[in-house]
Amino acid sequence: QVQLVESGGGLVQAGGSLKLSCTASRRIFSINGMGWYRRAPGQERELVATITSGGSTNYADSVKGRFTISRDNAKNTVSLQMNSLEPEDTAVYYCAADLRLRSSSKQERYWGQGTQVTVSS
Repeated sequence: QVQLVESGGGLVQAGGSLKLSCTASRRIFSINGMGWYRRAPGQERELVATITSGGSTNYADSVKGRFTISRDNAKNTVSLQMNSLEPEDTAVYYCAADLRLRSSSKQERYWGQGTQVTVSS
């Protein structure tokens, strides 16, 4: 089974910082894109940031200049450094990865369990 293990969520005051991390299973053959999405109460899941295997990044307009996505290919890890957090950033954040398992010939999208980020005024 594929496991995407997340850490780093929590409660912070506006203007503070958090770093989210997500590590993929060792049984993965290859990983292409990795990224972070979030779902706020009453809203659809939305893109926060993505990063390709080559390191190209893409960000939602609402987080540009505040969030930074990075990856460590040797550790199969993707991180999201979140600075200058705002109450509007409050959401459940999900790690995602487009990957191929060692036992499969197909690339599929896998999701982490989600971690709560709450930003108070």
